[in-house]
Amino acid sequence: MSKNPVIPYILIFALGLGLIFFMSLYGLEQKEEIAGQGEEGNTEEVASSADFDAEAVAQGKCVGCHGGDLTGGMGPGLVGTSLSADEIKDIIQNGKGMMGPQGITDEAELDAMAEYILSLK
Repeated sequence: MSKNPVIPYILIFALGLGLIFFMSLYGLEQKEEIAGQGEEGNTEEVASSADFDAEAVAQGKCVGCHGGDLTGGMGPGLVGTSLSADEIKDIIQNGKGMMGPQGITDEAELDAMAEYILSLK
């Protein structure tokens, strides 16, 4: 007697479809709570601007082009830059060359980023 190797795959497929179906029903019951999470996220984002961490933002946004230690990569090095704080803020806000705007528009956050970049030695 030989066993049919397709049967386990069909059973796993059916189980997966059933699981997805029942999880989607659970999501429908929770839709107002899930929708409210987006609104809470916006208030947290506004509140977090007071707790802006320039180093964390640099590690998240800058290291991809300027290198892990910000000494240079695809983009120029930021350590020991000769740019002024106003030039740095302008580049962050408006972009330069192949680098587009970085989405930081709050003046205090721009000041913090420029101060952080200028502090790199």
